[in-house]
Amino acid sequence: MDKNELYPIFLKVSQLNVLIVGGGNVAHEKLSFLLKSSPNARVTLIALEFSKELEVLAKEHSLKMFSKAYSSDSLDNQHIVIAATNNRGVNEQIHKDAKAKHLLVNVADTPDLCDFYLGGIVTKGQIKIAISTNGKSPTMAKRLRQFFEAVIPDEIDDLAENLNRFRKGIQGDFAEKVTKLNTLTKGLLKEDND
Repeated sequence: MDKNELYPIFLKVSQLNVLIVGGGNVAHEKLSFLLKSSPNARVTLIALEFSKELEVLAKEHSLKMFSKAYSSDSLDNQHIVIAATNNRGVNEQIHKDAKAKHLLVNVADTPDLCDFYLGGIVTKGQIKIAISTNGKSPTMAKRLRQFFEAVIPDEIDDLAENLNRFRKGIQGDFAEKVTKLNTLTKGLLKEDND
């Protein structure tokens, strides 16, 4: 069995410049999921035309929108790029230009041209769980997200806050702190020998 070798990270997209090239349904989907997880994401949109839904969403979040064709200078001052046009040639050019500028790039529905995937994300207060199928099945990631949203209680955030307060009050070196936190949290896992 192949192993998923992706390295999950959580990006502060409110401090990074994200460019989405495209103005249709795919761009709307990418932007929606980004803003659902990070409502203050710093996003710029470029397309010849924007769907009404995309315009409404972008305006709700005060995002920059430019009605123009893509050109390589669109990548200036960007950190992350999402190519979501309906033109494979343009998407491939965006990928090529982004790689030349050492930018992280995601080309929608083209896993071999992606440095990263936008996986399923479960958020319960401060708790965030990312789900990846290594680009194999976005539908499975969606179903897993729905499952975890249903089974993880909203009160999990209270637990995280309480553990944070406890962690800050623990005395000792790193090893002692880990031991105390492990002892305290062992009860979170259901014991199979009931």
